[in-house]
Amino acid sequence: MSTDFDLDIEPEPCRYPDYEERATRSFDDLPATGEHAEGVERAVWDALYEIQDPEMPVSIVDLGLIYDVAVEDGEATVEMTLTYTGCPARKMLLADLEAAAADVEGVEEATVHLVFTPEWSIDMVTEQGRADLREFGLSI
Repeated sequence: MSTDFDLDIEPEPCRYPDYEERATRSFDDLPATGEHAEGVERAVWDALYEIQDPEMPVSIVDLGLIYDVAVEDGEATVEMTLTYTGCPARKMLLADLEAAAADVEGVEEATVHLVFTPEWSIDMVTEQGRADLREFGLSI
């Protein structure tokens, strides 16, 4: 029996905002879509739209898994969540996101922070994501 798990790797902690940051940060603008992004930041958003959920043909952006993208001085930082904390595709998704962001022209380094605040819910799925899920055969 073989597994895809590397048991020699130390687990990475999730990034939780501290309470002061949570108190001042608004999540009213979720789902984040990069609608007003420009330049390199827009290119990073476009690259993230190309990544699909491993179980459904829906963009991770349209699923509402991306909370923020920022690019400063050639460093792209992406905040994302998962549909649930025990997601078996966690490692793969984080690697795919980091690689996609790093491949954008103008990005020298990419970092992905996994957050669970706020927790993901079906309300975070965009209208396009809802249409894609319905086309896949899910009622939403």
